[in-house]
Amino acid sequence: MSVKPLRSVLYVPGDKPRAIDKSRTLGADAVVLDLEDAVAPEHKDAARENVRGALANRWPCPVFVRVNGLGTPWEHADREMALLTGVDGLVLPKVEDARTVGALHLRVPLWPMIETPLGALHAAEIAGVPGVAGLIVGANDLARALRTRPHPERLPLLHALSAVVLAARAYGKVPLDAVYNDVRDPEGFDRECRQGRTLGFAGKTVIHPSQVEAANRAFGVTAAEVETARALLQAWNQARAEGKSVATHGGALVEQMHADEAAEVLALWTQGTAG
Repeated sequence: MSVKPLRSVLYVPGDKPRAIDKSRTLGADAVVLDLEDAVAPEHKDAARENVRGALANRWPCPVFVRVNGLGTPWEHADREMALLTGVDGLVLPKVEDARTVGALHLRVPLWPMIETPLGALHAAEIAGVPGVAGLIVGANDLARALRTRPHPERLPLLHALSAVVLAARAYGKVPLDAVYNDVRDPEGFDRECRQGRTLGFAGKTVIHPSQVEAANRAFGVTAAEVETARALLQAWNQARAEGKSVATHGGALVEQMHADEAAEVLALWTQGTAG
């Protein structure tokens, strides 16, 4: 899988060939070709063949496939198709326990979706399964299962959102925030991106081309942040060269963890602007 950041991860319905073709050009850090919720039952087989054809060609970014869940009539055909075409990852819907993921024994990165109360409660065990690359929040199904009401700050979901971030970060995996449904509300989308970044998510799943650039911006770094990081690292490296274990920058104490954080900022900038 690519080392580039996953600031924006775009869902594209598998039964929409034109949308699949367009998604190659939108600048998303990854694309999820969706065979599950976005595709009606009568279109599942055709969508799988569309995705098979799309995966036969090179992509400018990692491509995942969201397969249909365990126990559905399409699960085995979906996974077989994705594995044989060399997909970069499998998105697994409505995962609720670690045993389900571990029993698959698939040699591709796995992205379990946390979208039920049981999934949220077991997020840590799921994140710890070998082969899991990250966790993705499915807030629509989660909110429905919890019987919550809409809230502009997602207050009813904050515990579950933080649980997913905590679980993913504890095991060195990537936490991806849920989609924002109203594509006509860019201000609301920006607000939710800022909240997701504050909570610790690495990026956001998106459902419309207009959301890609905004997500890349919200989960990326600015030129000012890069300059600050470079100056801090310069002060840190100078202090280390002088045999000191701490440094000062802008009047603040700098320790190893601050230097590590600055290095991460520079890495995100480099990876996010490369290629």
